Amino acid sequence: MLPLENIKILDLSRVLAGPYCTMILSDLGAEVIKVEIPETGDDSRSFGPFLNGQSLYFLSINREKKSISLNLKTERGKELLKELVKKVDVLVENYRPGTMEKLGLGYEELKKINPSLIYAASSGYGHTGPSSQKASYDILAQAMGGVMSITGWPDAPPTRVGMSLGDITASLYTAIGILAAIHQRTTTGLGQKVDIAMLDCQVSILENAITRYQVEGSSPQPLGNRHPTITPFQAFKASDGYFVIAAGNDGLWAKLCEVLGRNELINDPRFSTNKLRTQNIEPLNAELGVTFATRSATEWIEAIDQAGIPCGPINTIDEVMADKQVLSRNMIVDVDDPKAGKVKIAGNPIKMSYLLEKPYRDPAPDIGEHNDDIYSGLLYLSSSEIDLLRENKVI
Repeated sequence: MLPLENIKILDLSRVLAGPYCTMILSDLGAEVIKVEIPETGDDSRSFGPFLNGQSLYFLSINREKKSISLNLKTERGKELLKELVKKVDVLVENYRPGTMEKLGLGYEELKKINPSLIYAASSGYGHTGPSSQKASYDILAQAMGGVMSITGWPDAPPTRVGMSLGDITASLYTAIGILAAIHQRTTTGLGQKVDIAMLDCQVSILENAITRYQVEGSSPQPLGNRHPTITPFQAFKASDGYFVIAAGNDGLWAKLCEVLGRNELINDPRFSTNKLRTQNIEPLNAELGVTFATRSATEWIEAIDQAGIPCGPINTIDEVMADKQVLSRNMIVDVDDPKAGKVKIAGNPIKMSYLLEKPYRDPAPDIGEHNDDIYSGLLYLSSSEIDLLRENKVI
């Protein structure tokens, strides 16, 4: 039995923050019913890259879900959603706060229908506070949450992290909140609202930046690829390219010096402690740079790794997809899509004793592909009733 095998999720979300959350829960065994606007569907169906007309962006996040179409601007559509709410455990949405309330489908209304419902809302700024009604996207979350201010290189323009950190972080926290609410429901019998803000999530992952500001009295600045308080902990250039080292303590520093044949640096008064190495990082990098330039990255990685010092290559995406460790963990899986053909996507990073590892995923659904199954199977509508819904553009 899968961890969430008996959990049904009504997914009204679109694009990334909500769908990525429900993808995680789907991988854990939940049945995800994706509710889409008739004909147009999720906005991300029109996002590239495309293969044979299929959006791989949409496919990679919505594989193995079921899709129904439903027009929530119609009264009958609202009635159907309320009927579905009675049958599910979780509802996920990422509309701007107030949108569901305007439709008469906010949490306060839906919990009257199903008191055990877990209503999870992911938004830019949350459902409370002076900015709650503002629209947001990933780059705004990274900017306003402080992440962009500490990313990149000194004296360079502000830099966005190279993937949608704002959306993905919100997805993870939403999934955590849902799982906590499911667990609490086993005791109380009641559902609750989970309110996740992208901005809040960015603040939560600032790590030591908040405490550093209080100690140093000035806002932390971009440092390139090095760590603000651990040294050496960054990328270094070998004779043929870059690689990374993370010597996280004085013992590892001593071992590194031995591997490099630079024992004189171990007790150098500028570098003998982590604090001193961080304070004197420019002369330290100058010393190490001369040595690293004498051999290739592969040679240095092999020698440093054998000494038990954390190090590794800076893999390109094709190298990640071919990495033996990544492949051994089933982190690249296949989707055999009717339109796109066989596509490789990321697997599930959550490994559990009773969670079967599959080398494949079922494809993403077409808009409303499961209308007949869901409306007849869950709501017991007849085929003629479903046909009438189609004629009236409710589904």
